[in-house]
Amino acid sequence: MIDFVHSPTLTVGFAHKAYQLRDEFLARGQPLESFEVRTLDDLEQRIADAEVLVISGLWQNELVKHAPKLRLIQSISAGTDQFSRAVLRERGIRLASAQGTNEVAVAEHAIALMLALTRYLHLARDFQAQQYWRPMIGDRARREDELDGKTLLIVGLGRIGRRLAHLANAFGMSVIGVKREPASVPGVARLVGPAQLLDILPEADFVALTCPLTSETEGLIGASTLAAMRPSAHLINVARGRVIDEATSELWRFPNVLVTPHSAGETRRYETRIVDLLLENIARFKAGSALLNEVA
Repeated sequence: MIDFVHSPTLTVGFAHKAYQLRDEFLARGQPLESFEVRTLDDLEQRIADAEVLVISGLWQNELVKHAPKLRLIQSISAGTDQFSRAVLRERGIRLASAQGTNEVAVAEHAIALMLALTRYLHLARDFQAQQYWRPMIGDRARREDELDGKTLLIVGLGRIGRRLAHLANAFGMSVIGVKREPASVPGVARLVGPAQLLDILPEADFVALTCPLTSETEGLIGASTLAAMRPSAHLINVARGRVIDEATSELWRFPNVLVTPHSAGETRRYETRIVDLLLENIARFKAGSALLNEVA
């Protein structure tokens, strides 16, 4: 077995289809050996060299068979459900998530969606494509609206949920939070437990999902919860897709729905934040310390 902690050198592997992680890593002047791959086939060929692997979507649990030196995985994403804890434990591989690296970006994305839906920006873009100048509207119920004075219900008050509450306050919104523990959260006027979700939903103008994907949250939003919401309310999902119980992809065709790709956290600063976390965790691992965002 490789003595990773006391090894003077180590090799870091970066595996992602698009992100420029190795460029960011090299820009820091790091003396560590490194490589970068873009496909699963290439990863299978190179993973034997890696003591540290920086990866998310390309990961397959069978890869450990080809990775005799691997001791640390730094996930590129906050979600880590693709990694088998049992497999990693058996091989003595530690895992750290990227939780917190995208809290600013994802919270801002949620606010952007709320503003777009309130100001009908999706319809304005459609009108632009049709070269249609929308006339003024006499019916108040059909006009654009404002966030000020609206109620936002945030389901999940981790780093993203807390950041979103902060931003919502700046827009003059009242924030209700759904949280397992009753401890107060800055910017959240009222807290309820998960068991009270159905009771609190009718009060919300916006419901934002910022919770992790767990056995308790998978399928959390379904027919009964949607029925409990106001007809005028908006649902904002910046959590994992399976938090919503959706059997089909009919949403693609709904004019009152905005669909964005998995891009909420994918800003121009993402590689910088991931490499910041990676370097800190490499230093901690070599020192025999606990990792940031270590996953049990």
